[in-house]
Amino acid sequence: MIRWIIFLLIFGAIDFYAFQALRTVTKNTWVHVAYWALSIAVIGNFLIHYYGFSRSDGFSHSHGYAFAFFITILIPKIILLVFMFGEDVVRGLSYFFKNDIRQSYDGDTTFAERRKFISQIALGLAAIPFASFLYGIYRGKYNFKVLNYTLHFEDLPDAFDGYRITQISDIHSGSFDNTRKIEYGIDLINEQKSDAIFFTGDMVNNKAEEMYPYLDMFKKLNAKDGMYSVLGNHDYGDYIRWESEDAKTKNLKDLKKLQKDIGFDLLLNDNRYIEKDGQRIAVIGVENWGKGGFKKAGDLQKAIATLDKDDFKILLSHDPSHWEAEVVDDNYHFHLTLSGHTHGMQFGIEIPGWFKWSPVKWRYKQWAGIYEKFGQFINVNRGFGYLAFPGRVGIWPEITVIELKKGTKEA
Repeated sequence: MIRWIIFLLIFGAIDFYAFQALRTVTKNTWVHVAYWALSIAVIGNFLIHYYGFSRSDGFSHSHGYAFAFFITILIPKIILLVFMFGEDVVRGLSYFFKNDIRQSYDGDTTFAERRKFISQIALGLAAIPFASFLYGIYRGKYNFKVLNYTLHFEDLPDAFDGYRITQISDIHSGSFDNTRKIEYGIDLINEQKSDAIFFTGDMVNNKAEEMYPYLDMFKKLNAKDGMYSVLGNHDYGDYIRWESEDAKTKNLKDLKKLQKDIGFDLLLNDNRYIEKDGQRIAVIGVENWGKGGFKKAGDLQKAIATLDKDDFKILLSHDPSHWEAEVVDDNYHFHLTLSGHTHGMQFGIEIPGWFKWSPVKWRYKQWAGIYEKFGQFINVNRGFGYLAFPGRVGIWPEITVIELKKGTKEA
């Protein structure tokens, strides 16, 4: 009850200032009623889902949409709050230094005009995130983008010059709500006609059964040199309550079987070779290893125990924090690491080839795209699916295609 009261007081204060902007611009009663009706409905739905329902079985679609619509109205209102409260502070200081605090708000024509002008600007700016989040919920979450990279390696075996790989990550099938869009995404993966496909974890949110409605679709994935995968932190079922440890163990066993049914060769701290014209490259897969409280089941040394140090190596590791923590400084040279996990926070600003930003950069140094250190590369895939927030704003679902080239970039 105390949490409810604190929450309502905070949001009530935000709503009060946000409404001042609307009231200044229009006196239409119906607009005012619509504003409060929408606000009460969204907040009520959010409180019911997050305080009234148990989430022991995971994060449902209804929870996701309750959270999404709450964020969609909260951020624009915070923008309005900043403008309106800031204007009140400036006006108050102005009256104080003029020693004219007796002048009323309604009697100050200059104030009224300035207030309306600032309110119009604030509403215009607030409309941008409001429209962006609505688009992200309605279309952005399935706005699949194919991102192409070419990486050069001097020690790449000649037979693999021009070799194409496709990476997908973070499917999160339990969040899907549109089978037609998923079919489109899978067709888009196959259209790349890459030599191999790599999946870097998080097939489900919590339970293997989440994948059942989409199993036949994902079985259509194919690549001539095979498909390889690893587990992500969500695949272990650690984020919900199970009736028993046996049930949790069975769930993981079922999920591993699902990956095999789709056609993935699941690498559990293990490796494989892809051979071509008498030459080979090594594919290494570790179980999830992540900093910040995430599962550390990955065992890099076990995974490479049977490899030659001079092999050309591609490492699949779900969490990019593993790269700097254990991979980059290892005695073995890992030419390319493929990760996911961050989703790019499903929110940010990107201008391809020039600028990218997301709040997740304050949590992960490598959070989206290609990074290089000591001649070793990592690609952090932004994810095929989505989690919690049923949408994407500025950070779109990704299918990565990487072409391996022999030699240096300058050459």
